[in-house]
Amino acid sequence: MLEKIDALRQWANTHEGKKLIRFTMVSVISTLVSFVTLFLVFGVLKLWSQVPSTIFANLVATIPSYNLNRKWAWGKSGRSHVRKEIIPFWTMSGIGIAVSVVGAQLARHVSIKHNLPHWEETAVVLIANVLSFAVFWVLKLLLFNRLFHVPEIEEFDEHLTAEEQASAS
Repeated sequence: MLEKIDALRQWANTHEGKKLIRFTMVSVISTLVSFVTLFLVFGVLKLWSQVPSTIFANLVATIPSYNLNRKWAWGKSGRSHVRKEIIPFWTMSGIGIAVSVVGAQLARHVSIKHNLPHWEETAVVLIANVLSFAVFWVLKLLLFNRLFHVPEIEEFDEHLTAEEQASAS
């Protein structure tokens, strides 16, 4: 067991490990942004029904997701490339939002079928939205890895802080 933990720790200090951890953290952050926004606009404020609330919450979450993925997970800076970065990112995000809409419609159907009170309906919508995020997580990882063309390990190591270089050794 200790060997597996040590191997995991060593992998986490590799270029690929750090990248995956950062991507995962961005996904957690964007999921939380979407979750809180959906909870507020649908569950608390009751601004819209399930589908418009889900669309709004996911659009709000997409903005920090793009910026954090680009800058932190993939180490990109400067102007974004419209054709190579922005369009593919928003295309994938649109597909993810479409899946979330399907989840919201299913949540609405379940809520009507079982005559759920609003607080239970909110829980069903939130669960459907989180599951929708999970469906695209691996696909986004694979695509965005290629999309943002992460530098080779040697190039990446040049930008590590002294502390990161020491811990990787």
